[in-house]
Amino acid sequence: MRKPVLFLRIASALTLIHAVLHTIGGVFGKVGPGPAAVAVEAMKANQFLLMGNMRSFWDFYRGLGLGATISLTAEGILFSQLSYLAKSDAKRLRPILATFAIAYCALAVNSFTYFFLAPVIVEIVMALCLVLAFVTAKPEAAVAAAAE
Repeated sequence: MRKPVLFLRIASALTLIHAVLHTIGGVFGKVGPGPAAVAVEAMKANQFLLMGNMRSFWDFYRGLGLGATISLTAEGILFSQLSYLAKSDAKRLRPILATFAIAYCALAVNSFTYFFLAPVIVEIVMALCLVLAFVTAKPEAAVAAAAE
């Protein structure tokens, strides 16, 4: 198996795992007693009119959390699809891989700043897989020459 394919499949699996754990723990996780529960109740209780709809900060929290789950899931599926394309033309995927690698580095910084260490580690490993897929994605002529 060619290396870009392997790295994209690892990135795909990690992204899908990240999506599942984000959904279970972040979006639908139980809030413990104490200050966190008080904050959640305040977010739910204070509703306001926004563009003709009554919304609360809890609605935004939940909606953005589910939005992140949807994006992570789509990216996991996309990385799997790209792994199949990498079998025949990995070099042409390099701009896409670079874009996602940079995005996951930025996401890791965001997670470090606003969340906690677990997602930071996963996002750094995902970015590393994408960088390695980028680096190992070579033109077909170079791959054929290396195999001889």
